[in-house]
Amino acid sequence: MALTIGEVATKFGLSRSTLLYYDRKGLLRPKGRSGAGYRLYSDADLARLGQIRTYRDMGLSLQQIMSLLDGRPGSLLELLDQRLLQLHREIGSLRKQEQLILELLKDSRALRKSRFLDKETWVAILRSSGMSDADMTRWHQQFEASAPDAHQDFLESLAIPKAEITNIRKRSRT
Repeated sequence: MALTIGEVATKFGLSRSTLLYYDRKGLLRPKGRSGAGYRLYSDADLARLGQIRTYRDMGLSLQQIMSLLDGRPGSLLELLDQRLLQLHREIGSLRKQEQLILELLKDSRALRKSRFLDKETWVAILRSSGMSDADMTRWHQQFEASAPDAHQDFLESLAIPKAEITNIRKRSRT
């Protein structure tokens, strides 16, 4: 079954110009043409476009996607590892921006509307759920032992100063 460019655009939620761009770049060249010369996309073309969309949703560049689909060097796992590192840096930067904005606002209404969770709020939640200081220490120890990088990220997300994070993590390792 062959689909026209308009049908493919509708099916995948893309613009016609995006599909034409993919064709010009050699990323997705439809295998067929109608008698009138219109592009016709095969099932294999649609499967390739599905892969392209998945990789784009992961944030990979068109150049990286082309390399992957054409079997050039650079494995998917390597590219995804690089993308995760990039996302981690971007998230850290966004956290810092959020903290700076919230610090400037210092308005309780703005803080309630945000999704920001600070150390004091987190500790209050843990205490209200019945956790003691010893329970919280065990929680940190388990977190540190199971996922040290995630523990670091979590503590940073609470806007805890670096020196305090270092102390929490040091105590969690003993």
